[in-house]
Amino acid sequence: MSLPQPSPLRGIMLKCCSVTIFTLMAAMVKATADPEGMGVPAGQQVFFRSLFAMPVIFIWLAMRHDLRDGLKTFRPMGHFYRGIIGTSAMFLGFWALALLPLPEATAINYAAPLLVVIFAAMFLGEDVRLFRLSMVGLGLLGVLVVLSPQLTTRAMSDPLRTLGTVAALGGAACAALAQIFVRKLVQDEKTTAIVFWFSVTSTLLGLATLPFGWVMPDLTTGVSLVMTGLLGGLGQILLTSSYRYADASLIAPFEYVSMLLAVLIGWFIFEEAPTATVLIGAALVIMAGILIIWRERQLGLQRARQRKAMTPQG
Repeated sequence: MSLPQPSPLRGIMLKCCSVTIFTLMAAMVKATADPEGMGVPAGQQVFFRSLFAMPVIFIWLAMRHDLRDGLKTFRPMGHFYRGIIGTSAMFLGFWALALLPLPEATAINYAAPLLVVIFAAMFLGEDVRLFRLSMVGLGLLGVLVVLSPQLTTRAMSDPLRTLGTVAALGGAACAALAQIFVRKLVQDEKTTAIVFWFSVTSTLLGLATLPFGWVMPDLTTGVSLVMTGLLGGLGQILLTSSYRYADASLIAPFEYVSMLLAVLIGWFIFEEAPTATVLIGAALVIMAGILIIWRERQLGLQRARQRKAMTPQG
């Protein structure tokens, strides 16, 4: 299959659509959960999210005529390890959504791409220079600002909120580690195989939580659980497609549209007004992320000019 022609506007639109869908999915996860333990447990949510994403992925592969070759794998254990870490991130993220306001959980999750920079230096030996380290420090300062209300003695007396904060941080760390596994997998595996085998692994791991207390959902909750999977699969397809039409450095900043959506949904659906502390901390994290992306884009353009200058002219 030939590569599509670059179309930055289309790439941006697909990215924004994927962010919107993932935020709606998170809202449905939050709506079906219950901080007091009376709603759907996180393991059951992971199962539905993963299982019902697979039909969407199958349809997408069939439309691309990639159903047979797109699922081949040469590193099954790599997919398995990535699946464990990625499923852990999903489980902890869903748990955090049950315990924290949507904007706060979203802001803490922004720590994941910052942690990727640190983990890439630790485990992949990537060269991380002063600018990126400074921006990571700025972003983590923003996360601390978001967390600062939870670090007071009064806030610590609310164990569920504290637990939600720990779950959100753990989910961000696991999501960052999962990205390190993905960076290794893409050297040998197709993106379609990575997406599909993660869905298989997370479905099985979610099913393994059945003995720990699943609930029988009512019709509305059941439909919402199914929709989390369908939306998750569609969001993943739109996200993957967006990178086929535009450079990652161009469309990556639009990930932060999710903060605006989380604030609106939290305010109007869950009656969760964001605090000034959360908004200030989120702004610092978003600023750090955008500056890292901008710097990487500048370095990429500089390397491209250097290669062009070194190319012999005929």
